Amino acid sequence: MSVITKIAAGEVIERPSSVVKELLENSLDAGSTRIAIDVEEGGAELIRVVDDGHGIHADDLVLAFANHATSKLATADDLFCVRTMGFRGEALSSIGGVARVTLQSRAAGAESGAEVVCHGGDLSGPRPWNGSPGTRIEVRQLFYNTPVRRKFLRSPATEIGHICETFTRIALARPGLHLTLRHNGKLVYEVPPVSTLLDRVGLFLGRDVRDKLYAIDAPQGPAHLYGFVADPSCDRGNAKLQYLFLNGRWIRDRALLHALQEGYRGLLMTGRYAIGLLFIDLPPEQVDVNVHPTKAEVRFRDANALYRLVLATVRNRLAEENLVSRLEVPKSGPVYAFPSEANGPALHEPRVAAGSPALFSQPGFPTFTRNPIVPANIAGTTPSAVAAEPEAFPLTEENDAAEAAHSNGVVQEAESPPAAEHAGDVKAIQLHNAYLVLETAEGMLVIDQHALHERILFEQIKERVAAGCLESQQLLIPEPVDLPAEQAALLLEQREALAALGLGIEHFGGDTVIVTRYPALLGKRPPAAILRTVVDHLAGKERLPTREQLLSDLMSLMACHAAVRSGDPLTPEEIAELVALRHLAADAHHCPHGRPTALLFTRQDLDRQFRRI
Repeated sequence: MSVITKIAAGEVIERPSSVVKELLENSLDAGSTRIAIDVEEGGAELIRVVDDGHGIHADDLVLAFANHATSKLATADDLFCVRTMGFRGEALSSIGGVARVTLQSRAAGAESGAEVVCHGGDLSGPRPWNGSPGTRIEVRQLFYNTPVRRKFLRSPATEIGHICETFTRIALARPGLHLTLRHNGKLVYEVPPVSTLLDRVGLFLGRDVRDKLYAIDAPQGPAHLYGFVADPSCDRGNAKLQYLFLNGRWIRDRALLHALQEGYRGLLMTGRYAIGLLFIDLPPEQVDVNVHPTKAEVRFRDANALYRLVLATVRNRLAEENLVSRLEVPKSGPVYAFPSEANGPALHEPRVAAGSPALFSQPGFPTFTRNPIVPANIAGTTPSAVAAEPEAFPLTEENDAAEAAHSNGVVQEAESPPAAEHAGDVKAIQLHNAYLVLETAEGMLVIDQHALHERILFEQIKERVAAGCLESQQLLIPEPVDLPAEQAALLLEQREALAALGLGIEHFGGDTVIVTRYPALLGKRPPAAILRTVVDHLAGKERLPTREQLLSDLMSLMACHAAVRSGDPLTPEEIAELVALRHLAADAHHCPHGRPTALLFTRQDLDRQFRRI
């Protein structure tokens, strides 16, 4: 039995933070409102958890350490409708097999409690204990009888870091819970109960992030998605601040976290990650939590519907916000947020100089029009209005088609005021052949000419792809390109999506493909170079994207290569045209690769920096 317990502990108890997680979940299932955790040496020497839950009866204390003994399942059918944090009955048995454990508990209403001691699986009989109602459990010398496991524990600083992360997940999931954490006698966290989730989030993520969170709330059939997503300016270099909770339980789900990232497509640069806290309430029968002993992985009955719910909710919520970046003032000075339409007037764009020429026009790629093509099924709506109501759960094919049309088209208000109606002439200059400095009614706007032109071209390409009228140049003599076998196969597999972008390829034999036509927008680039750029982009993906994702990636690639470069001098007419065309981009605040196209320095910022106020 000792060997069996140690094997089970290898799955359930990975490190001290695993012990903390299991004990905290037991306290939550006991209805606790206050939980105190004390650890020493990163949890390797001591983990103590004290709660005020309903406790354990003295007759059940010994049974608590038995394999697969649990009071949370009455019948086998309960396994398919789990409503508690724990249910497998493995945690205490596994912990008791690899540590020296003392369990003390007093049931609510009982005159006294009892305690049992379990050392490496050897269990003592119950003894009287006169503590307060609730449960107190001490885990000492973790892995003392499995020296190989103990040897591979990290430093106390690393282990307490993992414990803090476990603590944070529980605290975020239960705002009404009072929690304390001490390490080596020093207070690490004391988290009082709060009435709102935002207060708890601000405690762990900080005020800077809290002030840039956007609330989401999307009920859809039996599912309810709520929580917060952060402004793209709060991006991080890793995904550690992406939290996903299901019915109060922290879980890992690559698909749903991918949906969160996809909601920020075009707003974050490559290698940057969004901050998001997503909470999903779902009927227990719609999910299987009995996938792995750690209960961190789950299976959904309709995972695709949840994916689309997360993606649409995040994307539409961000579309409602004014995401124009602001220019950060020096550290010694104050920082001001960009005024939204609710708090102040929007930017006044300069009008286009009369008779300005087509902007960087290419053969077969005419100037932008003032009335972009709008898909018929969503004409007359604004970007934030499309799919403002969450789709039915599960989603229907009609809803899928509507979302696909929205993702491939540029949606504009029916009556968009022309740029000429904005007051004032163009007051913009070019600096270092890279940036445009523009006077606006709010202050000073610094524009990245390449990023803005890239966004405008991207929107134009989307319109033309959606309408099936993207111009391509047929080659009189197809150009052969030799590629490695796996890259040639990858291109041929995506032949249909590439054709929609005006890039025609055929198999020529062996590892050679031929380019038969290419987008007219890229007329100055050799067809072979275009193809190699595309295949390098595809080969750099960890997994093959969907057709919609592939089209978006390649359209942004085309726009990037066709846009005016940093270092290109512009005439005053071209500057005026570029600034005026900001009206035609649905997301003019960011380029398709997630870089900001402009930074705002308000008049108030200027006055403060020059000590006028």
